Amino acid sequence: MLTTLFHIPTKLSFGSASFPIFGWGAFFFIWLFLGITVFVLTCQKKGYQEAIRSLLLPLVISGAVIVWGLPALDDGNGIPVRGYGTMLIAAAVAGTWLSIIRGQKVGIDADSIIALGLEVFLAGIVGARIFFVIEYHEQFFSPDKNLIQSLLAIINIPAGGLVVFGALPTASLAAWLFSRRRNISITKLADCIAPGLLIGLSLGRIGCFLNGCCYGGPCNLPWALQFPAGSPPWFDQVSRGLIPSPSMDGSTVPTLPIHPAQLYAAFDAALLAVLAIAFTPFARRNGEVFALVITLHPISRILLEEIRVDEPPALGTRLSISQLMSVGILCCSMVFWWWLSTQPRRVMKDNAQGT
Repeated sequence: MLTTLFHIPTKLSFGSASFPIFGWGAFFFIWLFLGITVFVLTCQKKGYQEAIRSLLLPLVISGAVIVWGLPALDDGNGIPVRGYGTMLIAAAVAGTWLSIIRGQKVGIDADSIIALGLEVFLAGIVGARIFFVIEYHEQFFSPDKNLIQSLLAIINIPAGGLVVFGALPTASLAAWLFSRRRNISITKLADCIAPGLLIGLSLGRIGCFLNGCCYGGPCNLPWALQFPAGSPPWFDQVSRGLIPSPSMDGSTVPTLPIHPAQLYAAFDAALLAVLAIAFTPFARRNGEVFALVITLHPISRILLEEIRVDEPPALGTRLSISQLMSVGILCCSMVFWWWLSTQPRRVMKDNAQGT
């Protein structure tokens, strides 16, 4: 577990003097110089109105983040770089990179993949966070928190807290709208990005491991891991009486050895990505690679959930909400396979898609 990787200093020190990096500091002046430079160059190439249309909003947002957003993250030691948030960024980059490579082989340009990746990533994060807040609402709307504190806790995504299946509706909607705007076959697009989504999921699960969430139950396997005091599994085991509460002198014990369920899930997603890539040349119709992914991943998720203890049974069953959603997705995949069987086979040259 490594919740915080390191801290970014917020001041530059020169002997007894110091100069702020964020806020109205060095970063602001760098932003101002680069913003003016890009704006002037865009005006020369595309005109003043196009420069305003394409650059005004990004410049205003980035400036606001530098001046007000980043200083608000200072915890006294600097701006923390969270392991979970870092792995989310790595997931987005790696998934987009793989999708670009696959897109080039089927005639989808890199710009389209990057634009799609940004829209799907943001939409997926919103959906996954909303689902997490709904499922664990007591963490955000407790009696000791006012409305402002609850809202700040909800938007503090780098600190952890996403439910993968919550991303499906919003990310799928974003992808469908994108394919309509760009006039790209949604099934071809889904095949293109499916392995990249799994690679992103794999890296995201490593972020879960660094954050300590999505943990498994106690076990005596050689690779079982212990988490430190203050971690989510530690609080869970203290609440269930599996380990003692902190003593009067403040000393604590780590958790009992538990399944590293996050790493199991990371390996599972990476393996499914390899299978999806290997299956690509054998797919007879656009959409079959995606269909394979939404068939195999719910099955593995149902099995992996059996060793997790952080999600309670839902809706009067012994299954967690993630398992129930996996069952639903698996049923949808069967309908999708049937629909694909009614579609014409693609020409053989498309089958050489490869990676």
